[in-house]
Amino acid sequence: MGNVLAFSEFSGANLKSSALSNIAFAREAAKAHGGEVIALLVGAGAQAASAHAAKFAPKVVVVEDGKLDHYLAETYAPIVARLAKEQGATVVSATATSVGKDLMPRVASLLDAGMASDIAKVEGKNQFRRPILAGNAYSNVEIATPIIIVTPRQSEFEAAAELPSAGTVTTAAAGDVNALGAKFEKLDAQKSDRPDLGDAKVVVSGGRGMKTGENFKVLEQLADLLGAAMGASRAATDAGMVPADWQVGQTGKIVAPNLYFAVAISGAIQHLAGMKGSKTIVAINKNKDEPIFQVADYGIVADWEKAVPELIAEIKKLKASR
Repeated sequence: MGNVLAFSEFSGANLKSSALSNIAFAREAAKAHGGEVIALLVGAGAQAASAHAAKFAPKVVVVEDGKLDHYLAETYAPIVARLAKEQGATVVSATATSVGKDLMPRVASLLDAGMASDIAKVEGKNQFRRPILAGNAYSNVEIATPIIIVTPRQSEFEAAAELPSAGTVTTAAAGDVNALGAKFEKLDAQKSDRPDLGDAKVVVSGGRGMKTGENFKVLEQLADLLGAAMGASRAATDAGMVPADWQVGQTGKIVAPNLYFAVAISGAIQHLAGMKGSKTIVAINKNKDEPIFQVADYGIVADWEKAVPELIAEIKKLKASR
């Protein structure tokens, strides 16, 4: 028997949707290991999010310390590793976000544990399925160490539902916080009223066919009408049209919204790997032979300059009539 320690990212007083996917994975793993799910919240504001976390996990452990105001793998990893031992965890998981991918390999090293990354399915107590070749094939991996480190994909696990009753919340000390010479300097982030790309139910993405960054303002109008997040292909971000944190794809963010617009995106295999789990995909491209149409639920073969403004106009009419 062993518990599953689920490192849970949060924003304000709520868990991020990515954390709910991690808890969904943790529930499956806990059944296989015969233990319970323990949600771990680390960092500034962790206590504020504990009540929300307790709605999804039977036990919540909170570690809040002034020295943890800014995320650093050097300071967070020892805490996660220590609590994994203290809580009797045989599985430690974190969603395969930028934080999870940065943090968990260091945790694995501290615990001398094997790691299964970008997991799509739990196949057994120590067996997992993960996508390879940009999602065109799957491989099964088996971890033989006593403790297993896992980073499940958000797009492959539905967000966990609330428990019938709230779990318990306990606190734990951060201990000796040593950054090992690392130092937080600054965070460059764009402030936006739009939802986070990883949490959004609707995403509007543009590709190289948008030609210039200025043209993305048309897509931003569509996104704002739909309450959507903005995304882009790697070709668009590499060309400097839009910020790098908009990138969706194998080397960007993996998303699975209810609705995904792919505008002027050809559908390279690397991009498809990051969004083909979306519930409904709408593609707009002037070339009917582009691979994006092979995964699209709805396709519009037209220039985006004509199709997107018409779509915006129709949505405005529909909203005005309500």
